[in-house]
Amino acid sequence: MTKNALWLRIDGTQVTQGLQEACVKLEGCEGEAVLDFSGVSRVDAKAVQALEDFAAKAAAASVKPVLHGVQANVYRVLMLTNLASRFSM
Repeated sequence: MTKNALWLRIDGTQVTQGLQEACVKLEGCEGEAVLDFSGVSRVDAKAVQALEDFAAKAAAASVKPVLHGVQANVYRVLMLTNLASRFSM
């Protein structure tokens, strides 16, 4: 079975659902898992938990988690919750 890198655009209105979908798709991923956050302007507590789950599953699968297009206010939340260090940006 051929494994590929993952590139997934996260919908700003359904962040948690998009992150849960990304966790499922990690199974067939190799190298990097890039999440496009350019459409995400806010993250709530459920989204923060989903990001933690995604980072943990990526680490377990030896996949490098990458966030692309992170807006400043979302980045602040990542910094405050100590999640920024678990992702490349």
